[in-house]
Amino acid sequence: MEAEKATDVSDIQNEDDLDEEPGEVIESAPPLKVGEERELGTSGLKKKLLKRGHGYETPELGDEATVHYVGTLLDGTKFESTRDRDEPLTIKLGQGRVVKGLDHGVVSMKKGEIALFTLPAELGYGVVGGGGSVVPSNAIVRFEVELVSWITVVDLSKDGGIVKKIIEKGERNEGPGDLDEVLVKYRVALVDGTVVAETPEEGIEFYVKDGHFCSALPKAIKTMKRGEKVRLIVQPQYAFGVEGRDANNGFHSVPPSSVLNIDLELVSFKPVIDVTGDAKVVKKVLKEGEGAWVANESASVTVSYVARLEDGTVFEKKGIDGEQPLEFITDEEQVIAGLDRAVATMKKGEQAILTIHPDFGFGSVEARRDLAVVPPHSNIVFEVEMLDFIREKAPWEMINHERLEAARRKKEEGNLLFKEGKYQKAGKSMIRVLTMLVKMEAIKLCSKVLDIEFHNVKALYRRAQAYMQVADLVLAELDIKKALEVDPQNREVKLIEKNLKRLQVESNKRDAKLYTNIFGRMTKKLKVEKVDNEKR
Repeated sequence: MEAEKATDVSDIQNEDDLDEEPGEVIESAPPLKVGEERELGTSGLKKKLLKRGHGYETPELGDEATVHYVGTLLDGTKFESTRDRDEPLTIKLGQGRVVKGLDHGVVSMKKGEIALFTLPAELGYGVVGGGGSVVPSNAIVRFEVELVSWITVVDLSKDGGIVKKIIEKGERNEGPGDLDEVLVKYRVALVDGTVVAETPEEGIEFYVKDGHFCSALPKAIKTMKRGEKVRLIVQPQYAFGVEGRDANNGFHSVPPSSVLNIDLELVSFKPVIDVTGDAKVVKKVLKEGEGAWVANESASVTVSYVARLEDGTVFEKKGIDGEQPLEFITDEEQVIAGLDRAVATMKKGEQAILTIHPDFGFGSVEARRDLAVVPPHSNIVFEVEMLDFIREKAPWEMINHERLEAARRKKEEGNLLFKEGKYQKAGKSMIRVLTMLVKMEAIKLCSKVLDIEFHNVKALYRRAQAYMQVADLVLAELDIKKALEVDPQNREVKLIEKNLKRLQVESNKRDAKLYTNIFGRMTKKLKVEKVDNEKR
């Protein structure tokens, strides 16, 4: 591995220091056409596009870019060229290794793009001149640049202590959290190249919260995506400090005050969810389910599972080895609370391991089950698969009269439960009534505000939220569009717009399935009628 020294934190532009997203400043202008020239900002730097690049991403100051360039005066005199050496140059953007203006041009480019930049003297060689004495004082210069590639560089610790270089980007957007179990591969070396730790070929598994090797590793892993490969440069304060570390547990010794270079890959991870918020019901996802919907409360679910004690003793099976799957309605106390609560968070096809504390299991009593006895105060483990479910409609999926009818039923149900002394369940039922009715009232209040102040972004945002909750996606979309017309960069509105698009996709899928079933039945009916007519 290449030896790396401490990185100057001032050279890296932290993402948290930016109010605008990369590229946001120039998004208001149309993209350059090939052959078109435009001034970038107000510094006098001009860019002429010669060849389009790939994708949409651009590097940032602090990243390491590999470029080919040819520098010339306005009369065409060449003073520097990587083409002549047939070897591109890797530069750290923001350091001005060639000239400052070149770095600011490169951050506007896409991979594979070729552009011609015209630099005023203050962004080039200034009053001193340069380029092997070819560039005179206060000369305007041009650079024809090809962005071959770049490596994203991030200062994870905000003090230069853990610097991450992204060698290969990962999949999707989600990354692991503290509770999750990760599978990683890594190779750790000192500055002189001595390898002090390396995982087996298949990698190693551990829970992020438990830590591993040194404090920098879990910090970096939480910023990574599945499949991502990075190179970490870790200063001693995030490794083994001024004391170093003796050889132990299969790891080599690390000398005092050592900088570590770590090649790290996040192979995969299993999400772990604290279902109850107190770690008494914990779900580890083995296989992700389908779609965006979970079973939710009052859903009719069908599950298969193997239930074990902590020592591995199997005390119950459902849907396995000839046993029938278990069908029940969530939040109706038909199964132990831990299984009930966890299943309500699962998608169709999801497989998970549930670890359940006695408070959400069988408590302090002995429970005789199909295959074994569960002793009092037992922690239990379920390996469960969600085979299918039918969700109860959420309030925002109902039209108004359905919501009012559902609210009436829940109110009656709550009153009955209260009379029976089931106060906790009665409370839940009343909360559902309030949820159904509050959204309708929110729409009325926001509409009154908008009658007076039609461009009020906050009211448009709140009303769009309420419309989404009551499944009126068309009106929600109209309010979101109006809000973005007033404030195009509003992050809250942009976020709710993404959620709306997801709901629209799910709604379209349901509609397509419904129409397919209707047309299927109609086609079948027509075929039957045709056969009957032919027989006559």
